[in-house]
Amino acid sequence: CTVIFTRMATKDLHKPISILFCNLAFSDLFTSFSGFWISMLFITNPDITVFGSKDMLAPYALYTTSILSTIYNLVSIGIERYLAVAESMRTRFRVARNHCIAAVLINWVLAFFLGCLPLMGWNCLHMEKNRSVLYSPFCVDYLIFISIPNVVVAFIVPLFTYLRIIIILRKRKLRMKACGQATGTYKSAEIQVARTSIFIWLLALISYAPFFAGVIFDATNHQCHADLYPGVYIFRNCTAMLITMNCLGNPIIYTLKTKTLGAKLKALKCLSTNR
Repeated sequence: CTVIFTRMATKDLHKPISILFCNLAFSDLFTSFSGFWISMLFITNPDITVFGSKDMLAPYALYTTSILSTIYNLVSIGIERYLAVAESMRTRFRVARNHCIAAVLINWVLAFFLGCLPLMGWNCLHMEKNRSVLYSPFCVDYLIFISIPNVVVAFIVPLFTYLRIIIILRKRKLRMKACGQATGTYKSAEIQVARTSIFIWLLALISYAPFFAGVIFDATNHQCHADLYPGVYIFRNCTAMLITMNCLGNPIIYTLKTKTLGAKLKALKCLSTNR
């Protein structure tokens, strides 16, 4: 909420990348609210979160949608940063506001479509076969269909984009050094990008790898709910907590570490205090 408010209240932060940052914050907020909904259902009626119920379809669908939207936004930010660096020496292409708005719309449409497939009928409410143990009444094949491609996208695309950015910066630094020009700016940018990409990878690995491991376990498991209770369900709750922690880590890595945003946030705070 702090990121969204600060970027919307500050006019000179309305750049194309700011649209993606703001949408990422909205996706994280959406994930937190849908996770809170599931938590309330667990508190009021724990059995439906363990054995599955029709009441869990909508919360799980919204939770899946918000997670997919977050992943697609992270990928979009990596692609935008790559295009901004790779095409900075050319004039034929620039990442404009319209491109970012189109990316945001495509991300949400794709996330809603894939996340709401169980609401459209792809669920195991009326069948025991192929039913997920951890996320009943979802089907195991649906979880595999959702998790494997998106895990590949979430890890491979950022790896490619940020490595390419580092390679481009290093080539330009060597070119300028050969010409006898100062390379301090490129060296600083290269270190910052490398540091940020490492943080992104570690955060994504810590947040989503346990969930993916749970899906793999779900696909290979042949035991019933009662035999797995409570250990496996504690693990499931821990994976949900890690995903929620990812929603706290994204604003810190992508926005709150930005000096410009930090200065604007401090200015807004001082202005509010004066008023």
